Amino acid sequence: MRIETQFDSNYRKVLVAARRARQLQSGTQALVNSPSTKFCRIAQDEIEAGKISYIKKDIPVMKPPVDESGLPIRA
Repeated sequence: MRIETQFDSNYRKVLVAARRARQLQSGTQALVNSPSTKFCRIAQDEIEAGKISYIKKDIPVMKPPVDESGLPIRA
């Protein structure tokens, strides 16, 4: 596991922003001053300011076995 501050995809950035927005909605203090009162926007502002990081687990990608015809085998 390692702590990341740069996002490898927009999908991961949206997931992290959504989780942070839920934290803000639960009463956590914002890490930046934002002109918005919406939790999603505040979370995005925190990410853009570099205040949010996430833990990336080093899990290997498991590819399904493929037979000779090139189709995945369903077990």
